[in-house]
Order: sequence, then structure tokens, then C-alpha cells
Amino acid sequence: MSDLTLVELLWLEKRIENWIRFGHAAGEQILDKRRRILSFAPGNIFAFVRWASNDFGTVISRIDILRAVAPGQRCATVPYVRPGGDVLLRLSGWPKVERVLQIVDAVEALGIDPADAAPDYWHHVHNRLSVNEVPRLYTLGRHRAWLRRRRVAP
Repeated sequence: MSDLTLVELLWLEKRIENWIRFGHAAGEQILDKRRRILSFAPGNIFAFVRWASNDFGTVISRIDILRAVAPGQRCATVPYVRPGGDVLLRLSGWPKVERVLQIVDAVEALGIDPADAAPDYWHHVHNRLSVNEVPRLYTLGRHRAWLRRRRVAP
């Protein structure tokens, strides 16, 4: 059994679109022109976006920011993710998904890879957006503090 977290990506233009917004994949397996599987090593953080529509419009818009888990570690189940992941953020509805994507862009604008941002920040964004509040911005100072804390207590 592999210790990797597998994410199946499917792209049926204007019907089902699953993609990774950020994260460092350890590997990729192309199944066909519409499907592929990305794998993530334990501890890696990635954003998985799912969107689907039918003849009447959008039926699902969802973003999950997950941390890949090690074998035997507890995790939440997420469609298309095996075995699942440690959920840092889970929001649905296009306005909230779009807001998270804007926050990811803001983190990248600081020169920080969102996969390396403090996991607590993604919890904070989830909690604030869940109740329609504005999350605090991620800052270079907060990122430096996270890197120091990670060095001291891995």
C-alpha cells in the first residue's frame, strides 16, 4: 500500500472540472485525455477545487485545502481523494470559493507558496468565511513566525 494521498482530477469541459489550485505533487498518472491522478506525500498541503454543472447551471462549487496524511493517520473523506485528508479549509458555493481563490492569490503576491503557508491560517480563513466575516490577511511576519515555529517543533 502506498503512503501517498491520491487525487483524481477530471475535466469534462463545462460539466465537471476538478483541479488542484496549489500544492506539490509527488507524482502524476495520466489515465486518459480527461482524467489523471496526482499523488501527494504525507504532510503536503494542497487545494482541491471541484465544480460541476448540469443543463440548469452550477450544481456544485467547492474548495478543500487538505494536508496529505500518513498511513494509519485519521483523516476526513473527500470525494476523489484517497484515502482522504486532514481538512484545513472546506467551503462550498461559488462566492466563498472565489473569495478563497482571491486569498490564495494574495498569499502568492507576497512571494509565498500557499502550500507553505501556516496551516492555522487556512483554518482561520475557513472559520471566518463560514460565518461571512472577513479573514485577516496573511503577512510576511506571520509567515516568518510560522517558519520559526515549524523549525522548533516539527
